[in-house]
Amino acid sequence: MNSAARIEAFLEMMSAERGAAENTLSSYRRDLDDASQEIPGGLAGAGAADIRAYLDNIAARGFAPTSQARKLSAIRQFFKFLYAEGLRGDDPTGTLDSPKKGRPLPKTMSEADTGRLIDRAAQEAGDAGLGESDRLAALRLHALVEVLYATGLRVSELVGLPVTVAQRDDRFFMVRGKGDKERMVPLSAKARAAMRAWLAARAKVPAFADSPFLFPAASDSGYLSRQVFARDLKGLAARAGIASAKVSPHVLRHAFASHLLQNGADLRAVQQLLGHADISTTQIYTHVLEERLVRLVNDHHPLAD
Repeated sequence: MNSAARIEAFLEMMSAERGAAENTLSSYRRDLDDASQEIPGGLAGAGAADIRAYLDNIAARGFAPTSQARKLSAIRQFFKFLYAEGLRGDDPTGTLDSPKKGRPLPKTMSEADTGRLIDRAAQEAGDAGLGESDRLAALRLHALVEVLYATGLRVSELVGLPVTVAQRDDRFFMVRGKGDKERMVPLSAKARAAMRAWLAARAKVPAFADSPFLFPAASDSGYLSRQVFARDLKGLAARAGIASAKVSPHVLRHAFASHLLQNGADLRAVQQLLGHADISTTQIYTHVLEERLVRLVNDHHPLAD
């Protein structure tokens, strides 16, 4: 079995046994194919020295430490699979060190800017002077922004929500995230009201009548694309007087997490709400906890200045 066939077998296992998402599988494929093309004789037969030379090569090509670490992680997973399946008698990645990574802080928004963004969305959704199509778009955008900030959903989870989420009007709902795992997320009263207003407008559009999605669209998926939502969100930010370059669906997800932690939420609870499989992923927010602890000591310690 050559390298290409073994990579295919690995990807089939990741899909069938671990429920890896399509984006994850595509990322693994790109990284493993690149390594296999660069390493003489292919990836499957590579030794530790070959993989170390490949890592040195991609560093010289200008890949960031985070990209180098991601590629090595994919290679490690691949060789663990080969070893477990008896296709290799060793794991050549066992002695390799991961590239040193900095800890980039996630981009986020202040509570004041988030409030301005949502207030602007609500104002536009309530503008009686808008034409029918513009009002429909404003109601949809208001619902999207309110739900995103209330739940911290990934943008792919948000745009693909089923219409039943709004029809039930529950304070919580289940969402299926990465790895096909389900988690419970909360809905604020404002988010539920915005969804109800959007649902009422959506019901008047014949083309949306049979769609199972809350935010239907004439696309291959049947629902609003992430790119369209991101574009609309940046436009909303500009109209709210916020630099559009600083705003994206992912930034609002980070704002959800950061604001929860700033106001006393537990890191484990935020991990569950975000759908992170590992607490180490959520620990990018520890700077928020550190700031909170410093403020706690400064405000309440008897010897603080």
